[in-house]
Amino acid sequence: MDRSGIFAGDDPFALAKSWLTAAEATEPNDPNAIALATVDPEGMPNVRMVLLKDIEPEAFVFYTNYGSAKGRELDASGKAAFVLHWKSLRRQIRVRGLVSREEGAPADEYYASRSLKSRLGAWASDQSQPLSSRLALMAEVAKITAAKGPNPTRPPFWGGFRIVPLEMEFWADGNFRLHDRFRWSRQAIDMPWEILRLNP
Repeated sequence: MDRSGIFAGDDPFALAKSWLTAAEATEPNDPNAIALATVDPEGMPNVRMVLLKDIEPEAFVFYTNYGSAKGRELDASGKAAFVLHWKSLRRQIRVRGLVSREEGAPADEYYASRSLKSRLGAWASDQSQPLSSRLALMAEVAKITAAKGPNPTRPPFWGGFRIVPLEMEFWADGNFRLHDRFRWSRQAIDMPWEILRLNP
């Protein structure tokens, strides 16, 4: 199977990192933005853009409010899918896998790295819940600012999710819509990858 050039390598996480690094030089905004898909208890899908914050040796990590719609849906199903798409490179990566929370030191470190206003905003926002007005939100931010001070700790309802893939697909645009697609898949997270070239 010919996987030379941009598809070369025997580690899909290293490959994903290399594509993201290339996108950081060409994408005008948020090259780490992913379209994250979840399902609600009735099986109705939801999708939204979030920022991927880390590609670990065996997982992808992002952060959010656990009480948000996506947080509740991820906790309930334990599964998610996302796509990274870069118009500038004409490439995308699709991922499907199993989800677990990241509530330890990495979550604390990432929270501490955010701007103070973002940290206070995480405390103030009851994400995905009804809001009477923006004025009410800003009043809550002011209240939290007075209560938490200049060094707020990470809220217990805010942290990371780690997606461990069972399937990853690397796609690159081809002439005449004859795209290149390679799917990495495995039956369980402790099993080896099977790599297949797919029809466009």
